[in-house]
Amino acid sequence: MTTHVSALTIAGSDSGGGAGIQADLKTFSALGVYGTSAITAITAQNTRGVFAVDAVSPAMVAAQIRAVLEDIQPGAIKIGMLASREIVAAVADAIEGYGGPVVLDPVMVAKSGDALLAEEAEAALIARLVPRATVLTPNLPEAARLLGRDPARDAAETEAQGRALLGLGAGAVVMKGGHAEGDTCIDRLVTASGTLAMERPRLATRNTHGTGCSLSSAIAAELARGAEVEAAVRRAQGWLHDAIRAADGLGIGGGHGPVHHFHELWS
Repeated sequence: MTTHVSALTIAGSDSGGGAGIQADLKTFSALGVYGTSAITAITAQNTRGVFAVDAVSPAMVAAQIRAVLEDIQPGAIKIGMLASREIVAAVADAIEGYGGPVVLDPVMVAKSGDALLAEEAEAALIARLVPRATVLTPNLPEAARLLGRDPARDAAETEAQGRALLGLGAGAVVMKGGHAEGDTCIDRLVTASGTLAMERPRLATRNTHGTGCSLSSAIAAELARGAEVEAAVRRAQGWLHDAIRAADGLGIGGGHGPVHHFHELWS
């Protein structure tokens, strides 16, 4: 019997299917990895906004994680929306004995501007989960919020904030450039050995819902398959760029539509 590589996503559910658990599982599948999940919150949302959020009990979040870890033993874990301080603590406790790579996407605000992480949970995220992250994947506003600074305005400030996040204990930091200006989108991989700038042409589309979730889960999928961090980030960035380029062909919703996770399989 063939045993396939698996990964675990710990995140919120997006009823619109473009972000969160749904985006993560689609990404895992698109990249040939069996997806498992622990749902932290249920959201009522679509491409236009988030209309309601119900957090799952911390005990149930922990139970889902333990059930997966005790049996399926995923090759990597991706952590996304955590909603509350209590859920942050439950996740940190539940993965304490896990020895594989962890990708932490510090989800704080939805594409629509709706808050997805309670303010009092941020300190717990920094203390309990950032030091556990093999790769931390903030966008520029998230990085600034974690550090209590203004968003980076140029390459030097972006690298400096990435290095400050390394100082909080993350193994590597991907400073995502989607919120920056210019014709080129530059993601910067910051590690103890240096900074690698990865450039792609900025695509003119409103269909970018779930890009952060999809990038972090793509990195996790590549790590689960045995890639080193730099190779995992490079492959994930290239795959996501193609998924964004194909997004307009989906025609989903009237707001910020999802990327096309299965662009390599069907159009």
